[in-house]
Amino acid sequence: MLAGKVIVVSGVGPGLGHSLTIEAARMGADLVLAGRTEKRLHEYADEVRALGRTAVAAKTDITDEAQRAALVDTALAELGRVDCLINNAFAIPPMHPITQIEVEALRNANETNVFAPLRLSALFADALERSHGSIIMLNSCVSYSSQPEYSGYKLSKGALAHLASSLATELGPRGIRVNSVAPSYVYEDINKAYFDWLAGQAGVTHDDIYRQKAEPTDLGRLAGPDEVARAALFLASDLATAVTGQMLTVDCGEFHR
Repeated sequence: MLAGKVIVVSGVGPGLGHSLTIEAARMGADLVLAGRTEKRLHEYADEVRALGRTAVAAKTDITDEAQRAALVDTALAELGRVDCLINNAFAIPPMHPITQIEVEALRNANETNVFAPLRLSALFADALERSHGSIIMLNSCVSYSSQPEYSGYKLSKGALAHLASSLATELGPRGIRVNSVAPSYVYEDINKAYFDWLAGQAGVTHDDIYRQKAEPTDLGRLAGPDEVARAALFLASDLATAVTGQMLTVDCGEFHR
């Protein structure tokens, strides 16, 4: 589905970052992997190569403008083109009511969750125009909830949704599509650990927490990272050439939008 395409993934790490990488390679894409942990990048690059695809490991702090620009240069120098940028990196501010979170903590989260995707999208725009490519923002169903502990994260993800919409309008005349994917709880390592913590706080089991989180969904379960990755990569494919400015919710039917 992605044969001949070059995809840049930011925030490559365990869980969804890894699944985006492997699923894209299985669909035929070559990858540029951006993240801060060099050892992990090389491990994942080796997995991509084992699937017969090309991978470039680019150690990058996406909150640094010089390193963002260098990522563009590396991608084009190594692979000659870019067909899709997936802004996957995220940061979670303290899980307190928003009036109790220090402004600096909110600012730090927005550097990763909003400003980095903005700058990466702008820096890759010329390459994406040449390939009639696309940008995918990894958002979150937190935007549809109002629990106080998620308010700081919701602030940045709400801003990211508006950014994606604005970019779709601005970059559309250049042939660049911009879409978002909003998963709910992705059942991977980070949320598994979070469920363990919730279980400990409540004096119940991990399975009890899982059932609680899955109960509102139509399918009665939570999506795995591979499922979210495949939905996101549909938006990078030629099956979605007329799709832009959209938010695809991948949540086993928890929210109907």
